[in-house]
Amino acid sequence: MTGLQDSYDVVVIGGGAAGLSGALMLARSRRSVAVIDAGAPRNAPADGVHGFLGHDGIPPADLLARGREEVRRYGGHVVSGEVADAVADGESFKVVLAGGRAVRARRLLVTTGLEDRLPDVPGLRERWGRDVVHCPYCHGWEVRERRIGVLATGPASVHQALMFQQLSDDVVYFTHTAAPLSGEDAEKLAALGVSVVGGPVRALEIGGDAITGVRLEDGRVVERDVVAVASRMVARAGFLGGLGLRAVEHPSGGGEHVPADAAGRTAVAGVWVAGNVTDLMAQVGASAAAGAAAGAQINGDLVAEDARRAVAARREAASG
Repeated sequence: MTGLQDSYDVVVIGGGAAGLSGALMLARSRRSVAVIDAGAPRNAPADGVHGFLGHDGIPPADLLARGREEVRRYGGHVVSGEVADAVADGESFKVVLAGGRAVRARRLLVTTGLEDRLPDVPGLRERWGRDVVHCPYCHGWEVRERRIGVLATGPASVHQALMFQQLSDDVVYFTHTAAPLSGEDAEKLAALGVSVVGGPVRALEIGGDAITGVRLEDGRVVERDVVAVASRMVARAGFLGGLGLRAVEHPSGGGEHVPADAAGRTAVAGVWVAGNVTDLMAQVGASAAAGAAAGAQINGDLVAEDARRAVAARREAASG
């Protein structure tokens, strides 16, 4: 906790692309800002960040290291720690860390991301972010022309199979425990050459450091190199309960998020969110952009408040 002061203009909770981008905007506006980061980025298992212009393929840890250095260059503080609670305290907020340390802030920017919850199939978690993937834009090029299996978890899985089909001529759709395919969906998959394999999946077959196949409950093994699966995405937002903010079901049905308006404002005045904690589908570039936009919005809000306070003080001095 070295370098953490007692109070700041803004405390950013979460040090990923969204949080660091927001902090950078604020620090460059000469706001006192602290980023508190638990050090568990969602994309840590991945080899590289993709689709982020100018940074395609950069290892996630390297991107964050650059971001932290940039924030610190402008006087921002970036510290390691996990936030346990956040509450309103008069006209500001009190952020309490897991070890009991507390820090005050005039505004909060929450960018804690989300947790990917996977089906209970042995091998999925172990290979997650490597040859178990979810996003064709994040991983598609890297798995092109390989033998891909799509493990169904719900209605969105058919769309996922259609997306991965354009990357490989060998895609198999495993119905697993999902509802039966509609006639329309079955026709789409058949027309595009996607094979459908029914029955629950027991486990992934792993040889050495790679997937070799998908084992079904009936004992059959379908050889695959890659498995795509849609996780249930749940915002990391439990610590916001003291502010009256909670994650709710996302309109897509794919998980839970903290609702906000287009600028990142939540239902609690003075609290903004950005990145995957509110936008489940945002990639790194979109999260960084949302964080920067939220940082600018927060600075503007503080500018307006500073002006109101200055006018009030001037009037009081004049009347005295």
